[in-house]
Amino acid sequence: MRATRPFASLALSALILTVLVALWQIASSTGASGTGQVDAEYAALVGAAAAAGGQSPFPSPAEVGMRMLEHLADPFYVRGTNDQGIGIQLAYSLGRVLAGYALAALLAIPLGFAIGMSPLVYGALNPFIQVLRPISPLAWMPLALYTIRDSGASSIFVIFICSIWPMLLNTAFGVASVRREWLNVARTLECGRLRTALHVILPAAAPTIMTGMRISIGIAWLVIVAAEMLVGGTGIGYFVWNQWNNLSLADIITAILVIGIVGMALDQALAVATRAVAYQD
Repeated sequence: MRATRPFASLALSALILTVLVALWQIASSTGASGTGQVDAEYAALVGAAAAAGGQSPFPSPAEVGMRMLEHLADPFYVRGTNDQGIGIQLAYSLGRVLAGYALAALLAIPLGFAIGMSPLVYGALNPFIQVLRPISPLAWMPLALYTIRDSGASSIFVIFICSIWPMLLNTAFGVASVRREWLNVARTLECGRLRTALHVILPAAAPTIMTGMRISIGIAWLVIVAAEMLVGGTGIGYFVWNQWNNLSLADIITAILVIGIVGMALDQALAVATRAVAYQD
């Protein structure tokens, strides 16, 4: 790929953003209250007035911007169990994501090493991995709530389940893909298995392992929102669902933008770490 000019990329991004905001503004200003027939189930879900467009119309970019400034001006307020600042809700979500993610890394990376270094271990564990990997993380939530009996810990367990597979598979692939000649040199130098793993295999597989960790953090941040919508209580997912119950679309869009920005920050942090461990042949 040719090297891009950063200023040209930024200018194009700004142009795209301007067009999207303009389209949003046009859509919100021309979207008059609906007067057509409304689905009965939808009206029962949101209320007849809201379903007909007579309540909480779709907000404009300016309204969302004002709400975002209000949230950012005091992100850590506490005015009751169901009324806490967006900063507190983000802290709850990030804490759960990082806890589940760290637990997954502690298990997935050593186990991935074992799978990548031993065809016997791979053959024994692969059927279990192929059965468990396609299961939606949220399918584990009812079982976690029943056995753990704590919504916060159950959310951490769901993050653990969704984070483990990309790290496990990428680690196993990276370890198995280490060049044979490097391993032969280590054997020639009579390096032990532990020393070979730490000084030969780990540096060679590190970029692939970090790629798996980068994929996992994105999945974990995506899943925590849905998990918190299910269990309620605290977190950015609960914040979105609570604002839906209040029919505050401006707050929902604000939360969506914040979720996207935080997700991008997490991804970029892992991208920097991936580039730091990359090597040139």
